[in-house]
Amino acid sequence: MDPTAASSTARSHIAELAAVRERRAELRESLSALEHALASPAVGRPLIWGERVRSVLVELADDFREHIEVTEGPDGLHQAILAGDLRLTNAVDALTAEHHRIADALAELVSATEPPVTIGDVAGVREQATALLTQLIRHRQQGADLIFEAYDTDIGGGD
Repeated sequence: MDPTAASSTARSHIAELAAVRERRAELRESLSALEHALASPAVGRPLIWGERVRSVLVELADDFREHIEVTEGPDGLHQAILAGDLRLTNAVDALTAEHHRIADALAELVSATEPPVTIGDVAGVREQATALLTQLIRHRQQGADLIFEAYDTDIGGGD
């Protein structure tokens, strides 16, 4: 590869990774907001609790949709990774499949928090949402591992 092309490729990777870091930071903020909303008291105020959790879930779903666009889009990170190293195809495919499972789980939780939320709904929503938080944290870890393997770059936790 000639030096000009190599320099252009390096600049492109820097821009892609900057976009991914930004998405990771926003996603991390949404995860934290969901954790706080779930932990807030629901006894005597399940409707207020449900509205807060639903609002955070909608925000998280929007952030996750943007994450999918940045990674899966035609000029997205996954395409860039595969252009540089086809041996990472299985890892990219696994993360892509997981995107669909997570998006479905988010949609299910948004639906489950449709008003009116009763005190009887709270435990189930908390359990589902906590499982989703775990899934999202693992997804972020696997994504960071993939980026490190592709670019030998630590993108950080988004904190």
